[in-house]
Amino acid sequence: MYRPLLEALDLTYPQYLVMMLLWEHQKLSIKEIGNLLWLDSGTLTPLLKRLEQKAFVKRARDLKDERSVQISITTAGEALRAQAEKIPVTLIENLAISETEGLQLIKQLHIILKNSVKNQ
Repeated sequence: MYRPLLEALDLTYPQYLVMMLLWEHQKLSIKEIGNLLWLDSGTLTPLLKRLEQKAFVKRARDLKDERSVQISITTAGEALRAQAEKIPVTLIENLAISETEGLQLIKQLHIILKNSVKNQ
């Protein structure tokens, strides 16, 4: 369901997830992004390089800790935000469920994720 909506933004689903984090935080380390999305650096590094090639993000070594790479959103990346904000609403409309049902589903999924991590 996401694919046609994201193709218009030239993003894959994992790239979209990273962009959502950056729209919220503006700047995060690769480690922070990995922790928030449960992705390792081997998965994130090529994904972030592609986002950088598209000029949506900028990668830079942390001045305080050379081992850490900071990812920040660019003006071009920020410009995608208005279009991307329409995606959740479009998806809910396509699912033919109410907003309340959608929010309940999200809450239940968060509980499942939280419990699955706890049991590992």
